[in-house]
Amino acid sequence: MSQSYLAIVNPAAGGGRGRKMLTAALERLRAAGVPVDAAETKQAGDATRIAREAYAHGQTKFIAVGGDGTSYEVVNGLFPEASAGERPTLGFLPLGTGNSFLRDFSDRGIEHAIESLIAGRTRSCDVLRLRHRGGAIHYINLLSVGFPADVATTRARRFSGHGELGYIISIFLGLARLRRRAFPVRVDQVTEFDRRRCLFLTFNNSKFTGGTMMIAPQAEINSGLVEYVRWGAIGRLGLIRNLPKLYDGSHVEHPLAERKAVKRVEFDLDAPVAVMVDGEVLTLHCEELDVLPGALNVVA
Repeated sequence: MSQSYLAIVNPAAGGGRGRKMLTAALERLRAAGVPVDAAETKQAGDATRIAREAYAHGQTKFIAVGGDGTSYEVVNGLFPEASAGERPTLGFLPLGTGNSFLRDFSDRGIEHAIESLIAGRTRSCDVLRLRHRGGAIHYINLLSVGFPADVATTRARRFSGHGELGYIISIFLGLARLRRRAFPVRVDQVTEFDRRRCLFLTFNNSKFTGGTMMIAPQAEINSGLVEYVRWGAIGRLGLIRNLPKLYDGSHVEHPLAERKAVKRVEFDLDAPVAVMVDGEVLTLHCEELDVLPGALNVVA
């Protein structure tokens, strides 16, 4: 008999509105012959702890029930241990306010996720690893500094319960106090650090952020590369005019935008900075970013 999935449930996801949907989703999976056990989180960090302990005891199939933040916690419970062990499988029941990762495959949300779990439809997925002064974090969606991190910080502090509307409000507040700064980085074999001021830098494994913003239109989850997107020091009026392009991916064609697919990124920061990673807001002194190719199976 195949191993059951362990669904790690964030009951607060989506403002707590997903509990009724969860019951129906689990019943549907079990009726279709997909065995699922469930463990509920009670506070931040629980999903990481539950995933780490379960993986240490031989559990390899997981479902993240919540938003991007829940998936992020589960991934950080699996890695780095899974780098040297059996490759884990991660499915999703997207019941949170932000579910960006799955949009690479479908815009049908939970319906697509359930169908994928029933069909057993898996894909190999890279895991990106950021080393920082305090340790390391792992992610499967994206990490950004600059404008997206400023927006995510505002949303987390003031509009966390307002869904996509809260994200849009935070964008316009970010426009009002627009900051363009240098985040010195160098990629692959480049000799010099890029110290130019910019609106943002983002280091992507998948295409979307904020639910529907296509920040990295050429990203692929199993390329073995980091999709690096930089937007230079665009002015406020220019950003307002080009803001819709962030939603269809055409912003990368702007004269101030650049994108590269790279294996490694080094940082030369003077101090910790605000970082938005898979929907979570952290303050980190970033040092190095690389890829664990195909380290995870995702059900999508």
